[in-house]
Amino acid sequence: MTTSTHKLVILFNHPSDPAEFERRWSEEFVPLAEKMPGLKRVVVSHTHGGPAGPVDIYLVHELYFESMAALTAAMGSPEGVAAGQCLLRIAPKIVTLLFAEHMEDMPMTHSAHSE
Repeated sequence: MTTSTHKLVILFNHPSDPAEFERRWSEEFVPLAEKMPGLKRVVVSHTHGGPAGPVDIYLVHELYFESMAALTAAMGSPEGVAAGQCLLRIAPKIVTLLFAEHMEDMPMTHSAHSE
């Protein structure tokens, strides 16, 4: 069974001072973002390069919501506005935001293919 949700994907390029960025991101932004109404799930990934070597992306922060309407309502809420303003303070030149529909399914196992 495939399930579908919507998420706000926040991509951070490499900061000039990673320790200071990590401190401000975790102490200032994360508490605000996690108060957004309707937030269902949070996934954070620190990158370690790609098949061709180093990549521009340093951190991927994903905020999951039940629907696109719930996501946009959360962004327009006082908590969402505060989180957005915080992003502009701590990462104005290194952040990209995008919306994505997230579909998740379990892969078919080898035995399922052979039956």
